[in-house]
This record gives sequence, C-alpha cells and structure tokens, in this order.
Amino acid sequence: MAIDDLLDEHEQSERVLAWLRSNGAGLIGGIIVGLALILGWQWWGGKQAASDMRAGDDYQAMLKSLEAKDIKKAQSQAAALHDTPYAPLAVLDLAKAQVEAGQRDAAISTLRTAQSPNPVLEQVIKRRLARLLIDSGKAGEALKVLGNEDDPATLEVRGDAQVALGKREDARKSYTEVLAKLDVASPGRRLVELKLTDVGGSAAKPEARI
Repeated sequence: MAIDDLLDEHEQSERVLAWLRSNGAGLIGGIIVGLALILGWQWWGGKQAASDMRAGDDYQAMLKSLEAKDIKKAQSQAAALHDTPYAPLAVLDLAKAQVEAGQRDAAISTLRTAQSPNPVLEQVIKRRLARLLIDSGKAGEALKVLGNEDDPATLEVRGDAQVALGKREDARKSYTEVLAKLDVASPGRRLVELKLTDVGGSAAKPEARI
C-alpha cells in the first residue's frame, strides 16, 4: 500500500475521531432519549392495560350490585367508571335498572350525564333518554336531544315525540322515512307500519331488496 494511501486513511480516521469527540455526547444523549421514549411507551402501555383490567373488574362489580337490586351502590360504582371505556355501558345498565325500579326521573338524570366517544353508543344513549322524556311528558325536549340524526331508530323515536306533541303530519313523515330505510324483513317494520297507520298514513308495499 502506498504511503499516500496510508496517510489518507490515517487522516480520515483522525477526522472521524475528532468528529466523535465533538459530537459523541450528542449521539449518546440521542440514544438515551430514544431508549427512554421506547421504555416510557412500554410502561405507559402496560399501565393503561392494567387500568383497563381494573375498570373491567369494577364494571362487573357494578353489574353484580344491579343483580342484587342495590341501585344506590351501583350508582356509586358507575360514577367511579366515568373516565373509563366502560362508562357509557355502566350508565345504560344503571338507567335500565332505575326504570325497572320505577325511578324514571333518576334514570333521566343518569342518562343526561352520559357521554361516549363511540357515535353508535352515543345515539343509543340519546334515544333512550328521548324515550324517557316522552314518557314523562317532555316530548319537545326529546326532539332537542335527538338532534338531526336520520337513522331509522332515531327517526322512529322522533315520530313518537311528534305524535306526543300532536304533530301528526310531521310524525307521518318521520315514520315514512323509517320505512324507506328499513329492510322488508326487519323485525321492527311491522310496528312502524302500525304507528304510521295510527297517524293517518299508509305504508306502501315494500319492494324486496336483492
């Protein structure tokens, strides 16, 4: 190997060593930070999993309280679940038990506090609240709770609220829209047809969907 080549290699190695001396602390720091982030993420994931497991156990405990007809205890347990994924389910179960126990106003209060990031569960909560409001003579408030959603289940409850308010024409429109969205074989179709007939409408013969 030529002397020039040896000098070039020596010079390059010296440059690398000089660069490492200047930037080594930063590299090590970056590696440490990266490891800390990875370990921190794993720790947080493990902590979150453990928290979810505890919440699941707490939810099961609440259900046992409901089975034992201890609504007061279940109410306290449901409140403790408010920051967990089980919160909307706990609220729905609690409200159902309250209604069955003749505590309609308490069930309304329970459902008013319910929130869910899941849009499907959110609509279930709103429909149940709206039905209870209609039953308690607050059909106008029920309409506000339902908002502008136009899925069949919500439209049916909206029609019920409109009937309670004496708005039969609006109810006919709502029920007609429900039937237009329901499949021919839907188990709830016959009931909606009866509701439509009751407000002076007539259900068109549905066309089978292929």
